[in-house]
This record gives sequence, structure tokens and C-alpha cells, in this order.
Amino acid sequence: MTPLPLNALRVFDAVARCGSFRLAAEELCVSQSAVSHQIKHLEGWFGRPLFDRSGNRPKLLPTAVTLATELNAAFNDIATACQRVRGDAAALSLVIAAIPSVAVCWLIPRLSEFRDRHPGVDIRVIYAIHGQDIDFSQVDLAFVFGKNTPALPGTQAYWLASGSSVPVGSPALGQSLDKTNVEQALLSAGLLHDSNTDGWTTWFEQSGVCLPAKLTGPVFEDFNLLRAAVLSGQGVALCPLDIINTDISDHLLVPLSTQAIHEDSNYYLVARDTPDTEKSGVVESFRQWVFENRDNESTPT
Repeated sequence: MTPLPLNALRVFDAVARCGSFRLAAEELCVSQSAVSHQIKHLEGWFGRPLFDRSGNRPKLLPTAVTLATELNAAFNDIATACQRVRGDAAALSLVIAAIPSVAVCWLIPRLSEFRDRHPGVDIRVIYAIHGQDIDFSQVDLAFVFGKNTPALPGTQAYWLASGSSVPVGSPALGQSLDKTNVEQALLSAGLLHDSNTDGWTTWFEQSGVCLPAKLTGPVFEDFNLLRAAVLSGQGVALCPLDIINTDISDHLLVPLSTQAIHEDSNYYLVARDTPDTEKSGVVESFRQWVFENRDNESTPT
């Protein structure tokens, strides 16, 4: 048998993780045509296709799914072995990706407690962007949001919190709100939008309200900007109660209705599997700490 095409296997691993030739090329800093060439070379070496190319994006064939899973684990083993030889301290570090809402509202305010418990662990927190793939070869844990439990090779996913979102506003607004016609009162109070007006459009449609042709109110690029606006009393916003529970308990915000959207969506913690026992122990310690905090907050006092 000819020698293993290691470079082509590395390219295949990148395509399998990224889900596209273009994104794999960006990760590897090569051209998309170079990626295509390596994949064709690998398929020639195996004597069989690895991808279904009939759709807009390449889809792994069943045999290739198994190959991708085992290759990812093998490359992680190689990386761990190299880190040990270099004397790298990465085994005692955690890279945590978090969507902005979880990072600012939940993780960062509590992170000092984990650091106090584990002073020898280096922490790096980065943003996870909703809708974009996370490279778990570089990330140990991730806080994500979606309708389905993430099922990514080499990871374990855990339900964290509900994404169910209701209208919230300042306590002063809550006291003055006309309870006899909440929907109209919310329109009059001024709508604040997260990324686009779709959230409020869905909420009013579910409430059976006939909407104006165009919803007004400022649109904020991400949840943290939206939260800052509603905290400053600029209007009403749709927010997930599980994420802003501290704002509610501190009487900074109040729910204005029980009508919710995103009831079928949830927040998850995704942890990368690793054969390195020391790193695995740190990942598990963080996971346990997260759920200890979550369970303590959900227990009535």
C-alpha cells in the first residue's frame, strides 16, 4: 500500500469539522481549489467517494462519518502528545466559547468563583457566534443556543437553560403598564429589537394582534446591547428569563407578560472529549461548577 496521505487526511478532517470546502480553506490558509485537490487525491487513495456533492454543501457519506470521527480523535491525541513534549501548560488551561448573552449575563459575573477554586487553571473566554461552527480542536467548552441538542463529533452536550423569552421592562414601566390591554401598552412603551424585528413580530402574531405594516423601534446588533437599552429604561424587550434571572431578582427588570417565544429553543453547554486525563478532569470540574451554580439559582430560598 502507498504511504498514508497525511496532508490530505488533515484537509479532510478540516472539511468534516467546518462543513464546507471554503471554511476549511480559510482555516488552513490555503485556496479552496487546493482543498478540493487534496480531497480528490484522498478519494483516489481510498478508491471511493467520501462526500455526497449533490447539494449546496458537501455531505459526508456514512463511511466518511466514521473516518472523520476517528481522525479527529487521532489528531487530538497527536496534539496532546506534542504539547507534553514541548512542556506546554495547555493541559491546565481552558478555552471557553460563549455566546454574548451567556458570557456577559451569566458566565463572567460568576467566573471568579471557579478561578478561586482552581487557581492553577488558566482561563481564556472567547465569543461564540450564533449560527457559526465552533472549532473544538481549539475550544474545550462552549455555551450555545439552538432548537436541537448539539450533536458534534468528539463532544458531549448538556441542557443548561430554557430559551423561552417574554417581554421585560423597567419596574417603573411595569407599574404604569395598562394591564387591560397589554399588547397595545407594549407597542406604546416602545419596542427594542434584538438583531431584527422578527422576535416581536412572532410575539404579537402569537398574541393574536393585528400589527402595523412596519414595527418601529431601535434594532441592536446583539443581546448585550439590547439588555443595556432595556435596563436604561428605553423601552421593552424580549429576553430569556433564565439568562436575565439576576436582573429580575435584583428588581432591575420585571416581566410584563407570560406570553413567550422561543419556547422550543434552549441553551446548552458543550464539552470536548479528550483522552488527556488531566485536561479531562479540568473540563469536568468546570462542567460540574456550571451546573452547581445553575441548580443553586433555581432552588427557591
